[in-house]
Formats: sequence, C-alpha cells, structure tokens
Amino acid sequence: MTQHVSDIMTSAPVTVEPQTSVTAVARIMRDRDLGAVIVTDGDELRGLVTDRDLVVRSLAKGGDPEQITVAGACSDDLVILTPEDDVDHAVELMREHAVRRLPVVEGGRPVGIVALADLAMERDPDSALGDISAARPNT
Repeated sequence: MTQHVSDIMTSAPVTVEPQTSVTAVARIMRDRDLGAVIVTDGDELRGLVTDRDLVVRSLAKGGDPEQITVAGACSDDLVILTPEDDVDHAVELMREHAVRRLPVVEGGRPVGIVALADLAMERDPDSALGDISAARPNT
C-alpha cells in the first residue's frame, strides 16, 4: 500500500514573513523546538529557513541580528511536495537534492513540512536516526 506524504508530514508548519528578523526566527525555533520554518508572503511560499541557515547565511556575516531579515537567510529555490505525493518520492527528492526538509504545498500555500527525521521514524524507528529523532530534545 502506498503511503502518502500527508501521512507523515508535520501539519500546520510555522511560518514567518520575509521581513522577520533572524533573532525573532531563532527565538521561534528555540521556543517551539524547530529546526526550520517556512517563509511566506501572505499565504504564498517564499522560502525555507533552517537553524543552520541562520548561522551560516546571517550571523557569520556579522551585523545586528535584530536588523537582518530572514529574507537573506532563507533558501528560495525550493523543492516541494504535495500531500498526495508518495513517501518514496520524498525520499528520492531528498537524496537527489541533498536536502533534509521539504515543504508540502497544496493550492500554492504551505500545509506541512516533511523532515528526514519523519522519514527515519516512519521507515526504521529502530535505526540510529529514528531513535535520535524520537528522543526528547535536550534544550
């Protein structure tokens, strides 16, 4: 039986506007225990920003993180899924594009996100990645 992305995705992803400061996004990630948030302009998908993006694309360049916006830190050349895509397709896309998270879009607006950890927990929960992903955060 084919399993769909909608079966394993995190629904109702956290979104921020492009003008949001990297400090504000970092606080959202900390407070909600997230590794990525989706950047939207209204309901329209504009990008995806990860905790690593904040460090490498923003903080490492210097400047005031309260003044630097997430627009410059997010990936905007996105590979996306739909809720109806099968999980095998998500695995193929992650492998092909060397990404760990894929936004799930329906009707042009983000409705979820699939992370490598979601796939690991679904496919092989006893694997090292599945086991780590299921553990409580240490923050």
